[in-house]
Amino acid sequence: MKRTLILFVFLFGYMICYGQSSKLDQYIKNIMQERRIPGLQLAIIQHGKIVKLQQYGLANIQDSISVNQHTLFPINSITKAFVGVAVMQLVEQGKLDLEKPVSAYLDSLPGAWQAVKIKQLLSHQSGLPEIFGDEPVPEGEEKTAWKNVQTMPMQFKPGESFSYNQTNYLLIGKIIDKLSGKPFAQFIQEKQLDAAALKTTCFGDAHTVIRQQARSYTFFHKVDGKTIRTREIGNVFEEVPPFLRTAAGMNSNAEELAKWIIALQAGKLLQKNSLQTLWKPTILNNGKIAGFSTMLNGYALGWPVAQREAHPALAPIGGGRSAIFVYPQDDLTVIVLSNMQGSSPESFMDEIAGHFVPGMLAENGFGLPPAIQRLRSKLLEKGFAHAIEMVKAEKKKNADYTLAENEVNAWGYLLVSQKKPAEALEIFKLNVYLYPKSGNAYDSLAEAYQNGGHKALAIYNYEQSLKFDPKNSNAIKQIELLRK
Repeated sequence: MKRTLILFVFLFGYMICYGQSSKLDQYIKNIMQERRIPGLQLAIIQHGKIVKLQQYGLANIQDSISVNQHTLFPINSITKAFVGVAVMQLVEQGKLDLEKPVSAYLDSLPGAWQAVKIKQLLSHQSGLPEIFGDEPVPEGEEKTAWKNVQTMPMQFKPGESFSYNQTNYLLIGKIIDKLSGKPFAQFIQEKQLDAAALKTTCFGDAHTVIRQQARSYTFFHKVDGKTIRTREIGNVFEEVPPFLRTAAGMNSNAEELAKWIIALQAGKLLQKNSLQTLWKPTILNNGKIAGFSTMLNGYALGWPVAQREAHPALAPIGGGRSAIFVYPQDDLTVIVLSNMQGSSPESFMDEIAGHFVPGMLAENGFGLPPAIQRLRSKLLEKGFAHAIEMVKAEKKKNADYTLAENEVNAWGYLLVSQKKPAEALEIFKLNVYLYPKSGNAYDSLAEAYQNGGHKALAIYNYEQSLKFDPKNSNAIKQIELLRK
């Protein structure tokens, strides 16, 4: 009886895990199809262990080579996270002070650069000019690029703003070279890659012969001097000269990055208090934090940060194709490496995490602004048809109650993507009630009616959209189609 019970518990647990894994695999395959991603690696760490390691698709389209466990991907700016760890290792050795100016460690810099603090370099708050310009620095042009950037004006006073900038990490590389007494690549190799037993992670760019490396692809091409997204897939050829490889010079796979994260969180690379410093967003002069977007809203020491009330994350991203999201409060890490430029995995990392922390699934409301989350909870009880009624009631209680137009609109389209057209229609109606002079609100409502087969209501709302936005070409086009 006891053995039977143990077997039942084992099988039940296996079925749950298999079902969870199967759903996640299907989700990844759907994302790859939608975003036309040729190849992808996934690793999940939970409670200090790798609980999922999976590969999908092609590493090389030309030769039909599949992604496998050992396939290496360029990780681009995720390299900066390794550099942040290297800097904190020097801090632990007593060789570096984050609050000191760069002039305390490097000589012969332009006068305007000398007061920039080390932490401002790491968090892109320096105001230094950008060495990359419109194009990467070509191989063999390092000295010229370095000379030219030192003649350029500052973008702003140190600490006044956030501006993502590769010059910052060029200087950090020089500092690591000087204080460690060896090239930064060697320092990172010895103190991190060897320490975490990463056998194949390495530095290099498109000129470097790297075994089992995935090819990188893009749909972005230059047309008439402008970079635009097209329907034609092409190869990506990225040059990162050695002196700039602190910014974007490493190659790795999901399994080795997972081992690195485990070693980092286990205290094998940094002490616990150093890890806290590494992951703390740097504060601007005005007391605020700043980052890439409303989601990646802060930047720590080489680590972008998603600072939020629920499920905050450390979020290194690279090349518009790869990301690591560490969720400290959930003891969870998601790693995605892909070979499609512009696939932007940061936009679906939370949804992957939601397969292990259900509260993070979009279908459960995660990612919605707090005010909309509260309204959603009430509508789930009473029905979405009561949306306007409930907002009216809230406005009576609180005259300052507001819902942002773009956030309500995004919620409506999220419901559409979740195949909930009836609920989406009510939310688009709500947005028109809230913003009765918005051409965009009427356009979205018209589209919802059109998709539902309500021709007359669709035409009426497209006409209302044109009333407030006469340049709405989509409305004009749809009215013509609907009247045929």
